[in-house]
Amino acid sequence: MVVDAAQRKLDKLPASPGVYVFRGVDGKALYVGKARSLRSRVRSYFQPGSSDVRAFVRRLERELVDIETFVTHTDKEAALLENQLIKSHQPRYNVKLRDDKEYLSLRLDAKRPWPRLEVVRRPKPDGAQYFGPYHSATAARQTLRLVNRYFQLRTCTDTEFRKRSRPCLQHQIKRCPAPCVLRVDTDEYRAQVANVARFLDGRHDELVVDLDGRMQAASHGLNYERAAIYRDQIRAVERAREEQRVAGVHKSDQDVIGFHREGDQVEIAVLSMRSGRIFSVRTFALRRVAVPNDEMLGAFLMQHYADRPSLPDEILVSVSIEMREGLEELLSENRKRRVRILEPKRGAKAKLLELARENAEHAFNEKERAREDVEARLAELQTQLRLAVLPRRIECVDISHSGGEETVAVFVALQDGTPARERYRSFHVKGVAGGDDYGAMYEVLMRRLRRGEREEEGWELPDLLLVDGGKGQLGVAVRAREDIGLPQLEIASVAKPRLTAAGEEQGDRIFLPGQKNAIPVRGSPALSLLLLARDETHRASNALRKKVGRKRRLRSELDDVPGVGPKTRGKLLRNLGSLRDVLAASEEELIEAGATKRQALAIKAALGDGSQIAPETEAAAKAEEAEETAIENAFQPD
Repeated sequence: MVVDAAQRKLDKLPASPGVYVFRGVDGKALYVGKARSLRSRVRSYFQPGSSDVRAFVRRLERELVDIETFVTHTDKEAALLENQLIKSHQPRYNVKLRDDKEYLSLRLDAKRPWPRLEVVRRPKPDGAQYFGPYHSATAARQTLRLVNRYFQLRTCTDTEFRKRSRPCLQHQIKRCPAPCVLRVDTDEYRAQVANVARFLDGRHDELVVDLDGRMQAASHGLNYERAAIYRDQIRAVERAREEQRVAGVHKSDQDVIGFHREGDQVEIAVLSMRSGRIFSVRTFALRRVAVPNDEMLGAFLMQHYADRPSLPDEILVSVSIEMREGLEELLSENRKRRVRILEPKRGAKAKLLELARENAEHAFNEKERAREDVEARLAELQTQLRLAVLPRRIECVDISHSGGEETVAVFVALQDGTPARERYRSFHVKGVAGGDDYGAMYEVLMRRLRRGEREEEGWELPDLLLVDGGKGQLGVAVRAREDIGLPQLEIASVAKPRLTAAGEEQGDRIFLPGQKNAIPVRGSPALSLLLLARDETHRASNALRKKVGRKRRLRSELDDVPGVGPKTRGKLLRNLGSLRDVLAASEEELIEAGATKRQALAIKAALGDGSQIAPETEAAAKAEEAEETAIENAFQPD
């Protein structure tokens, strides 16, 4: 039963639009909602006969203490107030969508003199174009790498742009026209900006037509180098377009929202249609959803779109949303153009809604099957390895080096069978001679386990520690465990396939302490989880080794010049373009680029004119450095 204080307020609710807050003990907010009529909406929760609503109320009956209402003049004001209250109070029973700040977007401000792509976490209504969101930095980097290779926009920050006195590495590898110091056709640059926007926005058909026309014109004008650039851009667009062949019948930009619900578990699918084609499909899992479908969907739209200036023309939904007009007005104001929320019942748009619903149902079933499958596999793994606890968190360690140099180690974590990247840890091996894999393994295990034994935050011990290798590596892990004093820590090792002395092929095998014979992995779905951990560890450790190696290759001979530190080296390489240019520069040019007089004299005395550098080595290093620098610059705000 609703408590007396709340019941008395029900009898006096106004018929005005507004926002209501259900509060529990100590005044904590349980739920925040909006309504065109506060009287009708709030009282409906407590009317018998509606099972969908009563499912929500049954949860409230034990907790509801008070009802607070706020009257507004318009639907738009109610939507804004609801959003503010949800963010400030974090009610228990409201739909909780993953915060936008955890996603990345690409920002392109065409109003600036020489626009560039930037990576941002929270789009703003500042007139710039935003593309995404990208669910990870890796996805954003892949897109940046593709754009930087085929579309010639500057990649330096504004600070570097203003200070530069000669073209950088990007210009030397033909990925930037260098508007910082060279005369560049502004119309041609603006065309590149427009092409990047169309590419990122999924307007591939339109972009290919424009690029083809420009390629033909450049070819007829005998500008074959420019024609080749347009040709490569067309090929890049065609490759991206191959993944988006499902076409719609409507040429406006649309987002189609479908959902599948089982009890309080909801999966939402967002199909983004651009120029009549499916540009992307994203799914969102909502758990412990206690409100009816219309409120759930309205809350999703508000959280998903309210702060984004980059919005489609139409948002298609399958259920009526109360105060739809107010939400439309709010989104249209953010976008600076009209946004319509439609509920089609028949025709092509209704078919798109059904497609979105099918995607949501498929994603829901796949995730449920994956959860059930992982639980069964973890239980089987516990049985096969005779573990004391269910191995929900598995860590695997791998050692990697380049010919005995730059030895690194990476710990990868699986949480319930899925990589948990926030728990990945990396180490640079310090106290072991190059090539001593056992010594390196012992060092990093001791460093890792010592922090776990001290119960440092974020370094909790796993349910199962896996080492890459055979009996030798397993023995090292056991010794480290004993030396730290953690006899309860479960350990195993995974060995890769090999040929026996008799020429027989042995597949992947698992070794356990105190057990002579290995356990073959072949045919065991449970044990294959350990291969997933091993393979992910290989990938991560090799990536770290390559990164360390790249830094070593890019270390210039400037590192050995007394009095020249990393900041000065960075300034010289950025401002002069390459090591060869630094060494060929005069004393005055070195000082102008950021060195002191004493540093300039030391460089000239120690290194001369740089003629000893192999051109092919420098070219490869320059290209690699330029690509990585361009991507890192995009993550730096101006």
